[in-house]
Amino acid sequence: MSFSFNGIDHIQLEAPKGHEEKARSFYSGVLGLEEIPKPENLRKHGGCWFLCGPQEIHIGSLESFKAPQKAHPALVVTGLQSLRSHLEDASYAIDEEEPIAGRDRFFVKDPFGNRIEFLEYHAL
Repeated sequence: MSFSFNGIDHIQLEAPKGHEEKARSFYSGVLGLEEIPKPENLRKHGGCWFLCGPQEIHIGSLESFKAPQKAHPALVVTGLQSLRSHLEDASYAIDEEEPIAGRDRFFVKDPFGNRIEFLEYHAL
């Protein structure tokens, strides 16, 4: 092949139109991600963007929003148990699924029902 993939630039999640402050409260306030400005020409569409390591999480604003049931981003974390305690203290329900060899993980739903997986790799 004459092409290769170099990573992921961003993921896009959706939220109901007009709920940017709720997104900021969760992604910046609870998770501590840095909000970054959207390009000027895209601001009219609503939503907000956050840094997650070198990648970005874009929260798009959608008039007829419905949270996906299975689709989700998986965010790699250092200090997974500390994050788990932090989220539990903030009253977010932790969802467990089948383990995967070499990693610990759990899921949380954001304020809009988007599933987010948090995982931490460890030696086998």
